[in-house]
Amino acid sequence: MVTLQLEKLLNGRSCYWLARQTGLAHTTIARMKNANKISYRTLDRLCEALKCEPGDLLSRDHSSVPPEPGQPL
Repeated sequence: MVTLQLEKLLNGRSCYWLARQTGLAHTTIARMKNANKISYRTLDRLCEALKCEPGDLLSRDHSSVPPEPGQPL
């Protein structure tokens, strides 16, 4: 599963700060923190505001990925 590492990159800054920097609604940012849906445009805005790359914002938990068909559990 891919997750958004927003809290880590905010470095103590608030979601309101990020909303002002990105032009995104505060509610959109709060939803992103709680759900796993994000558009490429939003991802681009976050990277611009936080001065980071998409790979800095996203992480993948390999333990939650189901095995390929035919692979042992």
